[in-house]
Amino acid sequence: MTKARYLFTSESVSDGHPDKVCDRVSDTVVDLYLKADSCSRVACEAMATTNRIILAGEVRGPASVTPTLIEDAVRAAVKDIGYEQEGFHWKNARLDNILHEQSVDIAVGVDADSNKEEGAGDQGIMFGYACTETEVLMPAPIHFSHEILHRMAIARKNGLMNGLRPDSKSQVTLQYENGKPVHCTSIVVSTQHDPDLSQEDVSNLVLPFVKEVMPDKWINDETSYYINPTGRFVIGGPDGDCGITGRKIIVDTYGGAAPHGGGAFSGKDPTKVDRSAAYAARWIAKNVVAAGLAERCVLQASYAIGVSHPLSLFIDTYGTSNVDEKKLSKVIREIIDLSPRGIRERLALNNPIYSPTAAYGHFGRYPDNDGHFTWEKLDLVDELKRAF
Repeated sequence: MTKARYLFTSESVSDGHPDKVCDRVSDTVVDLYLKADSCSRVACEAMATTNRIILAGEVRGPASVTPTLIEDAVRAAVKDIGYEQEGFHWKNARLDNILHEQSVDIAVGVDADSNKEEGAGDQGIMFGYACTETEVLMPAPIHFSHEILHRMAIARKNGLMNGLRPDSKSQVTLQYENGKPVHCTSIVVSTQHDPDLSQEDVSNLVLPFVKEVMPDKWINDETSYYINPTGRFVIGGPDGDCGITGRKIIVDTYGGAAPHGGGAFSGKDPTKVDRSAAYAARWIAKNVVAAGLAERCVLQASYAIGVSHPLSLFIDTYGTSNVDEKKLSKVIREIIDLSPRGIRERLALNNPIYSPTAAYGHFGRYPDNDGHFTWEKLDLVDELKRAF
């Protein structure tokens, strides 16, 4: 049963947040290997602290991806984020690369051969979700939290805004009535800044982005704004807080408005169903909602390492569906190949497309001609409509 009236909050963090720096570094390594060989296997973890980056994990790929090539790509990624600070600098930070070969025990369970199909790269449960709260069919609190920081970062990198630095966080609280957002009660933005800026200066830089992003109909005199509520945020990024890959999984998905599976996305090649099956689940849920079959849809799939098909498929439309959920589940199994190979081929996931996913959400983004965010396409809508 839907609560009649409640508040719900989601947060986002920028690409300069310490954990997101590590997500970007890990996905840079994934892209580097997939560009050299689309069948590469990568599970790359990163840690970043004061002027130091550590890479660890397992890889299997061509010898052309040398340690020097990896280091150059990682430094270029950190430079793109914007870190040229005394405590964390793309050029001066020490980089330790302890990546090593993938376990043969994992490889034998995953690889296809003449006697078996390719199996999932790990066991796990994955969720996908969509709803009608925004044009991109994402929950509104996480969508607008992302948008505020994303637009700030674009302006900073394009030289349209001076004084703010890469590390920032946002938080949006919306009031819901009968399951729909109707009012924004509070917005929080904390952003790293140059030492000579006052709190008022920072507010004057940030508030235009907030007002540009948030729908006018949800903002009124009762909306509260908290810009750098501690008053000062000069030391930031990995110099202020150690970062680790995969520590912002709720930011990466639905902001807590829907379930999340057990694994992170960044640093993993698409044979890992933590990533690829979560993308497929979002793709299906989004198309179900876009087809008008439900206002909300969550899909869960489960996999076992080395097994080439999902062990279970669960769909819940929270009572908003105008079709039978059992038939919907059956139709999805009939029209979509949810094997690891089927997902990768249908969504073209064996390509170097992952660096842009490392910040501002893996979902609610826009597919482009370069193959990014293919799981956001609405290419199942007609087929789903015909089935019902």
